[in-house]
Amino acid sequence: MFISALVLAVLLTAGFVLTYNRFVKSGNLKAEAWSGIDVQLKRRYDLIPNLVATVKGYMQYEQDLLTRVTELRSLSMRAEDIGEKGRWEAGLAVAIRRLFAVAEAYPDLKSNGNFLELQRSLVEIEDHIQLARRYYNGTVRDYNILVESFPSNLVALLINRSKAAYFQVDDSTERAAPTVTV
Repeated sequence: MFISALVLAVLLTAGFVLTYNRFVKSGNLKAEAWSGIDVQLKRRYDLIPNLVATVKGYMQYEQDLLTRVTELRSLSMRAEDIGEKGRWEAGLAVAIRRLFAVAEAYPDLKSNGNFLELQRSLVEIEDHIQLARRYYNGTVRDYNILVESFPSNLVALLINRSKAAYFQVDDSTERAAPTVTV
């Protein structure tokens, strides 16, 4: 009887330790994935002031749009919650696309080498953000499966782990394919 209880205790402890370690691994992968998104967003944040400065002289009648791009950049940089950051990022992506669309009406701006390079860089960064978002959401999916599946959900309750939020795009206009010309 004692040996059976001891074997059961060892098996339960081993199961707990293994599951706990899976939570640690999954949590670290999720943090790494978020860091990847953060790096790409920082690259975009760094380009936006240059973009605004480049177009400011050409787009004298579009000051509201330039101000909006700058505001959204600032709000997104300050957002701490993933859902909130996702909402600001969706708005920022739409504002940048609008800026590029409006730039089509300014032939001198469209031929400006600095503007064209910034536009190419932003398109490239948007692709990297999309890849990083996909990777992050995949790690969140795996983490959430661990939180919700039996028996790991019991360990999740014991170590106070809950589902993580996806980095989602809330704006339907952000879901549309971008129409940026290079």
